[in-house]
Amino acid sequence: MNYLLGAFKPACNISITFSDGKNRKQVPMKKENGQTALVPLFQSQETLSGKVCVEPYQGKKVEHNGVKVELLGQIEMYFDRGNFYDFTSLVRELDVPGDIYDRKTYPFEFPTVEMPYETYNGVNVRLRYVLKLTVTRGYAGSIVEYQEFMVRNYAPPPPINNSIKMEVGIEDCLHIEFEYNKSKYHLKDVILGKIYFLLVRIKMKNMDLEIRRRESTGAGANTHVETETLGKFELMDGTPVRGESIPVRLFLAPYDLTPTHRNINNKFSVKYYLNLVLVDEEDRRYFKQQEITLYRLKEDASS
Repeated sequence: MNYLLGAFKPACNISITFSDGKNRKQVPMKKENGQTALVPLFQSQETLSGKVCVEPYQGKKVEHNGVKVELLGQIEMYFDRGNFYDFTSLVRELDVPGDIYDRKTYPFEFPTVEMPYETYNGVNVRLRYVLKLTVTRGYAGSIVEYQEFMVRNYAPPPPINNSIKMEVGIEDCLHIEFEYNKSKYHLKDVILGKIYFLLVRIKMKNMDLEIRRRESTGAGANTHVETETLGKFELMDGTPVRGESIPVRLFLAPYDLTPTHRNINNKFSVKYYLNLVLVDEEDRRYFKQQEITLYRLKEDASS
């Protein structure tokens, strides 16, 4: 029985290493098993190079039909788990069919790779980049190794960044005006604003400002929408008086945010909202939601 089990064990050990692996920044990435591992960080238009190693176990040879390495950008919907949609697919053939008796190393390079989307791990979808090494074999089954890496893309501050001004009210009961200093924020930014009470005829218990993320996947009848409240900030406790204004200062850095993603490859979108919530003494809730755009600032390499 042990002999039979041994017959199906891989005949070699294979690995992938990046050329600048020791110097390149490593960032934490959550794996499928829930654990976190450090992976190298890249951005679009960078060159990915390194080497792959195929090392037969002692006394064994590896018969193969070719060795190749692929760079894949993939989107996976969790309701269709296991089926990956490839939006980027590059391949380098490293060896022709033959036999490997001793440790063999192959260099590879993917120059100035277009990686337009950021790595994303969401509620119903994930977008990943991976190097896939395949030692192709026939009846014995191919040997495959994966090396994930993370992609983050940076943007300059937008040339036009208008403030947000809105009114919300209940006829003859409540009329408030709120203003946020910008409509586009980088991930470590501070939201500044003011809330003006023009009419208050109901007794208020408290007022909160929430940051919400809305993830939409699929299309048409198969659209799945997940909304998460990432943070809540109490602006006021008690009933304000007419003419009162309350300042808003909300730091984004403590929250787990990503840039806004709009219709990524017609598969998913990720949008962010500021949700102003008022609660009266009878626990009735009044709210006004406003979309904001998030981006990753070029100078902010720490994010």
